[in-house]
Amino acid sequence: MRKVLCYIYDGMADFEISLLLHRLKNTGKKEIISISENVEAIVAQSGLRYIPDMKIDDIRCIEDVEALIIPGGPIDNNQNCICKLANDIINSGKLLAAICFGPQFFGRAGILDNYIYTTSCSVEKIKQLECEDPFNREKYVHKRTVVDRNLITAQGYAFVDFAMEVCKYMKIFESEQEAYEQIGRVKEE
Repeated sequence: MRKVLCYIYDGMADFEISLLLHRLKNTGKKEIISISENVEAIVAQSGLRYIPDMKIDDIRCIEDVEALIIPGGPIDNNQNCICKLANDIINSGKLLAAICFGPQFFGRAGILDNYIYTTSCSVEKIKQLECEDPFNREKYVHKRTVVDRNLITAQGYAFVDFAMEVCKYMKIFESEQEAYEQIGRVKEE
């Protein structure tokens, strides 16, 4: 198993996952596969355009998949295509990881009913957006990163910490020294 799926969508915060994907591909020798609802260009918050490798609906088997990574992006309660795949991944014991507003998909999939997590999306932000809150707030903890079994979540500003936690979970580095050289020092809580 060397494949890592990365869900990409319009308005995603691509900077939140760039370091992580770089390390997974180059140090971890993982095959990164970008997925989306269709294979049309995605425009990220940076303005860069991304072309997904495949449609979510075309994924037939997750046996050779190790993880699903989701960047933050706008809250859209109608964007649920990824939810079934997220459930399949977590229920098979594989890693789910999301940062910033990305855990919204896990909330709508019902996953956050059983895992503690963090997100940058506050109750106040949900009220400001005037949308349905996808998060189970009983399981929310305010920390830079949260690792609960095979679920990793992070605040948006903690993208370096997020990269480190996912790489540690996936055993990308052979030593703490290599981790420091590849990612750097992360803030201790």
